[in-house]
Amino acid sequence: MMDRKKTLAVIARHVTEADIVLPVYSTAFDWLDVRPSPLNYLSHGAMGLASSHALGLALGRPDKRVIVLDGDGSLLMNIGTLVSTAEAAPKNLYHFVCENGTYEANGGHPIPGRGAVSFAGMARSAGHKNVHEFSDLKMLEQQIGAILAEPGPVFVCLKIVSSGEQERDYSRLHGPHVRKAFRDALGAG
Repeated sequence: MMDRKKTLAVIARHVTEADIVLPVYSTAFDWLDVRPSPLNYLSHGAMGLASSHALGLALGRPDKRVIVLDGDGSLLMNIGTLVSTAEAAPKNLYHFVCENGTYEANGGHPIPGRGAVSFAGMARSAGHKNVHEFSDLKMLEQQIGAILAEPGPVFVCLKIVSSGEQERDYSRLHGPHVRKAFRDALGAG
């Protein structure tokens, strides 16, 4: 099992200034610490919809790489998005799921099927051809560059440990200033 912040730092080293990143819930707070950017699309408050938002952005902006940093509980709330993404097959979409077996943002309650569900297996069954799973940070470090060079859609399950309590300053995620910064950055590209 991997530490989420260290895992995100590995991914961040391969993210460019032109990439759109959609981090959700607990991951969003850690991602903003690791890699702040006006092209971080913060869909906090829409549990389960980050993958759908990412699909729309990937289809609407094929000139940009779109990376969604999802949670296992969040994905379970919209599991059908795996089928929609596989069907649409955007070459620029990279879906990472942080699997810790909990609804961490809502008190750490266990997700249904914890320990029994295979998110990588679900992605394969939905039609994803490029599917990866990691529980070892060194293996992720070795392969992340190649994974982000594969044609999408790419699905990656990251087995992480729960981070526990977090400082949650929601003003970092919400508000007109956040939306304006994203719109401006997207329009500039």
